[in-house]
Amino acid sequence: MKLSDRTIPADFKRIESEQDDYQKAELRLLAGMMFQIFLIREFEQLLLKLHAEGCVHGPVHTSIGQEAIAAGAVAPLRPVDQIASTHRAHHHYLAKAIGFHMARENGPDVLNEEIPPIIQEEVTRLLGEVMGLSIGCCGGRGGSMHLRNAAVGVLGTNAIVAGGIPPATGAAWACKYTRNGGVVVCFLGDGAVNQGAFHEALNLAGLWRLPIIYVIENNLYAVATPVEKATATEDLAVKAAAYNIRGRIVDGMDPVAVMLAVREAREHATLGRGPTVIEAKCYRFLHHAGPMPGSAFNYRLKDEEDRWRSKDPYDEFPRQLTAAGVLSAGQVELLREKARKIIEHGARVCTHLRDGKHVVNDELWPKPESLTVGLRSDGSEWKGVVGRELDDFTEHEEITYVQAITAVTGRHLEKDDRVLVFGEEVANFGGGAYQATKGLPARFPDRVINTPISECGFTGLGAGLAMSGLRPVVEIMFPDFALVAADQLFNQIGKLRHMYGNSTDMPIVVRTRVAIGCGYGGQHSMDPVGLFALFGGWRIVAPATPFDYIGLFNSAMLSRDPVLILEHHALYPIRGLVPKGNLDYYIPFGKARIAAPGDRVTVLCYSSMVGLAEQAARELADENIDVEVIDLRTLSLADLDYETIGRSLKKTHTMVILEQAAAGQSIGSRIAGECQRRFFDDLDGPIVTVAGADVPNPVSRKMEAVAIPDLERVKETLCRAAKKQF
Repeated sequence: MKLSDRTIPADFKRIESEQDDYQKAELRLLAGMMFQIFLIREFEQLLLKLHAEGCVHGPVHTSIGQEAIAAGAVAPLRPVDQIASTHRAHHHYLAKAIGFHMARENGPDVLNEEIPPIIQEEVTRLLGEVMGLSIGCCGGRGGSMHLRNAAVGVLGTNAIVAGGIPPATGAAWACKYTRNGGVVVCFLGDGAVNQGAFHEALNLAGLWRLPIIYVIENNLYAVATPVEKATATEDLAVKAAAYNIRGRIVDGMDPVAVMLAVREAREHATLGRGPTVIEAKCYRFLHHAGPMPGSAFNYRLKDEEDRWRSKDPYDEFPRQLTAAGVLSAGQVELLREKARKIIEHGARVCTHLRDGKHVVNDELWPKPESLTVGLRSDGSEWKGVVGRELDDFTEHEEITYVQAITAVTGRHLEKDDRVLVFGEEVANFGGGAYQATKGLPARFPDRVINTPISECGFTGLGAGLAMSGLRPVVEIMFPDFALVAADQLFNQIGKLRHMYGNSTDMPIVVRTRVAIGCGYGGQHSMDPVGLFALFGGWRIVAPATPFDYIGLFNSAMLSRDPVLILEHHALYPIRGLVPKGNLDYYIPFGKARIAAPGDRVTVLCYSSMVGLAEQAARELADENIDVEVIDLRTLSLADLDYETIGRSLKKTHTMVILEQAAAGQSIGSRIAGECQRRFFDDLDGPIVTVAGADVPNPVSRKMEAVAIPDLERVKETLCRAAKKQF
């Protein structure tokens, strides 16, 4: 065996501030950082008091001790820049909100001018949100951990450790694509560096040289687990080297050092040189959540806490500035008093005193009727859109299902430069492994983009693109792989609109290909409809014909909500009629299709099972059993076409729901429950559901055939239903 040394490309440095840096820095900038540190500390202390008095529902993760990172990191940023953060984010939010207004032309000089009302409003808005009030930045839905304020550049904060990193990376991709000159600063904790989302996102950022700065707040503990028990590297920033990203280490208790590091990283990013990872070593003085120190829970020693307290930026930064002659003691106290007054005013807006304790002002609670507003868009994007059916057109041509995918995707790439296609292999083989993007990579080489095998990373990146006003189409090669990206699909994409108080659209289209019946086995054969239907923010469509694919895709691309488009592999080669020369018609969500009329049994089905149901209906017609086959088309539960279903049941009084999905993953029982509630008086018996066996699909041709419904089983079920043999 021969061993030889390899040189690892790494740009890895420690940045420390010097006395000269204090002298060179603009006084207004230093005063602004100090004001922010004071304001954040006063804000956090008020929160702890309000929490103790019952005015804050849920946890409060304070950043007491970590204020210097927020103040220093935001100081070099410009209004166009954005931040993303974690469950511990009050300090980042406040620093960015205040910094946004200070960085604007003619922004306030907090040392020499009165604090403008807009800064007071930003503080009160955050306080209201943490308290769950209607005046909050997310209407009280996000609370302490889920904050967004796009107007000041707060992309969003996130309660899932590392969950916000891929969307932040997507926002950086949007900055590069739109050339707006902005960068994204993504704050994360030391615990996040052990999550796959961190590594997937950094790989994408390094690969595409994105303008993003990842700031690791290494406060030495993930809840109570010390860093050395969680990772094998002493310096977390060295992980950047694996992705050819620069690493920097700074003293996170020194706002000037943090400012210098972020300033350098921002310049690096705006020159097109890519990301930087900055590790800011710091200390949170209190336990993970609440007012107690960590030593009270026996995972830290008081001596350790005392050593770090001596570096408290709330006291140490003013001392350094006065010692350097930059500020006088009187000026320091003036800034401290200004911060205190703003916090006191916020408390007066949100609460009143009763028996010496704060009580929430009742008129500020969100109205109960607003609970579901913003789970999805209000549908106004479809106002004036007229739905069309095949018979509405006089000239037709025949194409395959997969040709319909290619044609309509290309049409949107052609007419809207916000449309981007991401996925594994989508730009290889001339247009994807199954030719669903055939010819498109050559026509749109910068917008049909191959990704690494990184579902969590590129799906989350799509979320950030959507939040930035772009229109990503993300291909997940097989639905089973959605489970790899589950956090991004469901905790992020499926929830963020509602969680952020209806303050962001989420116009992302996810395409995926079902391979049931193709011998792909248990990890490539999932029907994901039942899974996606668990999350009300998603819209789900399952086109069964080339005509339907084009019309439903157009509606999906108009939608301001996330849309899952289900494609069955068995449909790809089938041929069908579409309007000649017309790719711009719409099929509205929630509009089912009568695939075969009948008056004895109503069958609800979708995707590849429509053809099977139609065949069964034709063969049963010879036995005088008229089956009405309804192609649901739209499968999100809130969008089901109950009007068409109800009309059918008034004729047949009998319903069968037909799916190919494994029984445990099917949606049929949920549809049946709602139909029974709505149409109980029209039913002559129980609703019958047919689904696949509740097993992972076997590879064996014979065994897979047993596992999924076939023609004979469907016909037998329909016969029994028609004869009321329940």
